[in-house]
Amino acid sequence: MRLLFCGSGWLPVVDQIAARLPDGTTIATWDRRGPLASAVAEIDVLLPSNAAITPDVIAAAPRLRLIQQPAAGTERIDRAAAAARAIPICNAPGANHVAVAEAALFLLLSLARRAPLAARAFADRQIGAPLGIELAGKTLGVIGMGRAGTAIAERARGLAMTVIELGRGATRDERRDFFAASHAVTIHCPLTPETRGLIDAAAFAAMRPGCLLVNCARGAVIDRAALAAALASDRLGGVGLDVHWDEPPDPADPIYADPRVVALPHIGGSTIEAFARIAEVVSDNVRRLTANEPLRHRVA
Repeated sequence: MRLLFCGSGWLPVVDQIAARLPDGTTIATWDRRGPLASAVAEIDVLLPSNAAITPDVIAAAPRLRLIQQPAAGTERIDRAAAAARAIPICNAPGANHVAVAEAALFLLLSLARRAPLAARAFADRQIGAPLGIELAGKTLGVIGMGRAGTAIAERARGLAMTVIELGRGATRDERRDFFAASHAVTIHCPLTPETRGLIDAAAFAAMRPGCLLVNCARGAVIDRAALAAALASDRLGGVGLDVHWDEPPDPADPIYADPRVVALPHIGGSTIEAFARIAEVVSDNVRRLTANEPLRHRVA
């Protein structure tokens, strides 16, 4: 049986999966210099990561038996094309929620203490600048109280923050009140038609001046033009981004040059411990597939 890891980066997780695979099973990584559809002809299991599994990719893989996402999000997998071939889609939920929560906390603290400006001050041999804020006593608004959202909420309470949640199906008035009450907002919801562009001009207008915003979910949850306008108006205190509108992001994009922006290369879930948990899920489902046993975490 042959597996193909389709994402960019994440090579340590490939090594961990390889070490757990049954005898006779191999795993390779996609050479992104060529189209994915040209690399799948002999593949039995696809591990999409951040690659798009489109109908042409599925059509080019006659041996494909399983699409196993080594993460939670499956929005870039064409479910209709997979269903037409009766190819199951599985994910690995809950494997990296601690890592993501800690990354969100890192971004939140970096914004509160104005890390980009602090780095500049250090380079200029300045002492005592910039002036930051304390998170204790502030209110953190959490969008998406799943595993990662719950984990960041627990950590925020440990910093003496008050935590509030924006629930699904919130009314316009409830959304406005949520943003108005939050000194900081952290995003941990899936990308769906309802959440795409959720943080739009109206959301930024409802935020209190100086609000901090963290996104460890999906880039498109934030409307990029609205974010740029909020930064230009000096209404937003700062934004921390582990996910981006295009991945890999363009480091020359002017938005990343703003000293109120802290950007990470989508490493929120990238820890040794998270990769070990992901590898266990993936290798177990490969074993189950070989043995014709029910698959774990099937989503389609």
